[in-house]
Amino acid sequence: MPAEEIDGLPEGLNYRFWDGGRDYPADPANCAFYVVPYMKGPQVALRPLEHMSAVRVVQTLSAGIDHVEPGLARLPAGVRLCNAKGVHEASTAELALALVLASLRGIPGFVHGQDKEEWRSGFYPALADKSVLVVGYGSIGAAIEDRLEPFECARVVRVARSARTTGRGPVHALDELPALLPEADIVILSTPLNASTQGLVGADFLAAMRDGALLVNVARGAVVDTQALLPELESGRLHAALDVTDPEPLPEGHPLWHAPQVLISPHVGGSTSAFLPRAKRLLAGQLSRFAAGEPVRNLVLTTG
Repeated sequence: MPAEEIDGLPEGLNYRFWDGGRDYPADPANCAFYVVPYMKGPQVALRPLEHMSAVRVVQTLSAGIDHVEPGLARLPAGVRLCNAKGVHEASTAELALALVLASLRGIPGFVHGQDKEEWRSGFYPALADKSVLVVGYGSIGAAIEDRLEPFECARVVRVARSARTTGRGPVHALDELPALLPEADIVILSTPLNASTQGLVGADFLAAMRDGALLVNVARGAVVDTQALLPELESGRLHAALDVTDPEPLPEGHPLWHAPQVLISPHVGGSTSAFLPRAKRLLAGQLSRFAAGEPVRNLVLTTG
């Protein structure tokens, strides 16, 4: 976003606006602090990196950093990669809850019924008394649990890369999933995409889920093996609500579009009115710290 639209930026820096277009507004070799264009895809994100010989900070506007990781090897040692922790938690958690409620209460069917002037009454599952498993218990996973709390779930079980204890209770390690999945009515994925989560939700994972369970993905599409999910949906054994897919965008004619028991939203977890003000506050704070020689926040890794 243009610098003049962001309040609180420090003086003394030269700001250049690049939205991912073909031409750069300045020589990338002179860039010291690179803010990756938001939702432009990895090709745009990676394109200037090989030219950035002077860069010191790479700042994403997304919670995930998988779209820039392949280009980090091109950077000099000591470059700090920061994510957008604090920007997307509320919006993504809202959507996760919306997908859960819409799927359980049959909202897509009501919409189709309205189109056909059909009164589709009946009994539908409630979120109350359900057991929920949150896979990926970082800041987004915690925000999801915040929003589940008033809905009287039977329990919320937390899973992350490694086990730990929080004020709310234990967080289980990924390797405990085989024992946890059969007890969950709803499995919500909010994990980052990395080597340990690529294809995590494959045939064995899905087979361990109980009959009739709901899988919700607000993480990354590649966390789920689409080819393994399709037969579970087509058989009617599992339900799914997917904000992200693999491939993405989902191409015309893909069987996932018309698979039964699935609700698809077009990767809009973070794309809400909450994004811009929070992203601007993040950038103003990070650049102020950078200009003052202070440590930047949300550090994910340092190259080299």
